[in-house]
Amino acid sequence: MFTGIVEELGEVTAVDDLGDSCRFRLRGPVVTEGAKHGDSIAVNGVCLTVVDTADGEFTADVMAETLKRSSLGALAPGSRVNLERPMAVGGRLGGHIVQGHVDGTGAILARTPSEHWELVKVSLPTQLARYVVEKGSITVDGVSLTVVDAGTDHFTISLIPTTLALTTLGVKQPGDPVNLEVDVIAKYVERLMGSTEGGKATDPEGTLR
Repeated sequence: MFTGIVEELGEVTAVDDLGDSCRFRLRGPVVTEGAKHGDSIAVNGVCLTVVDTADGEFTADVMAETLKRSSLGALAPGSRVNLERPMAVGGRLGGHIVQGHVDGTGAILARTPSEHWELVKVSLPTQLARYVVEKGSITVDGVSLTVVDAGTDHFTISLIPTTLALTTLGVKQPGDPVNLEVDVIAKYVERLMGSTEGGKATDPEGTLR
């Protein structure tokens, strides 16, 4: 489990196309300290498994499903990425519960700068809109953020100077893709509120799933 508090702004140093998957090499001296084969590191909000580490870099394999559901397929050598290690048991939950399981992708639609913060508008897949609420939590490229305004196909977030300086959200421009993970609690509540008919779960409208 992650918290959405980015520890390090890393960099992609190599991408190997393996046909039905990719192997990434990424530089991140902070997150690789003490990391070993099999550990997890979130890359732009996607939980990846460490293959090996060396000299402040680590490699991770990304399967086709992950490339399809996230923006990792657009990464290239030189791309900057948000990195976070899993939260240690007993650690502080500084952001919110983040699984590192991307629900979909959006795109930066607009940026409105202010003196001390910046308002950013992000597109939202319609199937995810029901999980996004005003003042609720959402993860954007691995960053835990509070929703300012929620629409049917977009939402807005406010970025403080620290977020602008220490994450990729400070340099993303209109049109750039971002990974989205909605609050997992909302998804569980939706599931639990469904009834059961003949052992099959149904949604509130009664559609069998």
